[in-house]
Amino acid sequence: MNILSSDSPPSQSESQRIWKCASETLVLGELPLLMGILNVTPDSFSDGGEATELESAIRKGLQLVEDGADILDIGGESTRPGAEPVPLETELSRVIPVIEALAARTTTPISIDTTKAEVARQALQAGAIIINDISGLTFDPAMIPLAVESKAGVICMHIQGTPQTMQENPDYDDVVADLKSWFQLRIQALLDAGVEPERIVLDPGVGFGKTADHNLQILSQIASFQSLGYPVLIGHSRKRFLSKLLGRSLEERLAGTIGVSVALANQGVEILRLHDIAANRDAIAAWQAITSRSTSSLK
Repeated sequence: MNILSSDSPPSQSESQRIWKCASETLVLGELPLLMGILNVTPDSFSDGGEATELESAIRKGLQLVEDGADILDIGGESTRPGAEPVPLETELSRVIPVIEALAARTTTPISIDTTKAEVARQALQAGAIIINDISGLTFDPAMIPLAVESKAGVICMHIQGTPQTMQENPDYDDVVADLKSWFQLRIQALLDAGVEPERIVLDPGVGFGKTADHNLQILSQIASFQSLGYPVLIGHSRKRFLSKLLGRSLEERLAGTIGVSVALANQGVEILRLHDIAANRDAIAAWQAITSRSTSSLK
């Protein structure tokens, strides 16, 4: 991944494919950026308990970087279906030491996965440059002012309900059209508040208040979201809809995750949020090599 410093403005061609995050500018290329998931929680749906101690979290974060992660996304509160909120101090104690340690040991951009403005504020002070908010910056009224002040990159995600209620009965007239309308409202709210457009990324929120069929509709119509003019992030890794689609257990969702990743890369998705960075990166690289060879052979 190319990262431009604030002292080196992008060229005109690059300016159409960038994501400004605090003082750094991430260049979005032909292949999606890979965001490595680092959950420092005891109860996340897939990897809960794997990185609850500081040293294990640091090791996992550095391994994600070695595997090829372009961004590290660090979260201290599970948002799996039915998960209960954790106290502010608990979330801070989980994420801030990890962010400080990783920021000191890698130049890989760090994202804070939170809906609490105070957690985001302290995470940015510790070295994060991206706010990843599953609520689309709606749960905490202080989040948008913080985004404006900090000039952090912003991931605006859609959720229907809350983690406690989102999977009870997800319902839409037309999931893609409904999400596009919601994004239009949220984008306008962010812009009106002073968030610069080049700092915004959209995440349709696969699995967050959606049925398996809703998720498949979203994943097959990425261009509909890109038509809004902003980069798109998809977090499908190991999600429950893969079990319904393939009949596989949680431990057997890697192949399905990779298959979706390749399909999304084929649609030009800008960012993928993943647990298994190395396997997905290899699959996408192999797909690109074959696609490029097939395209060049036709010329």
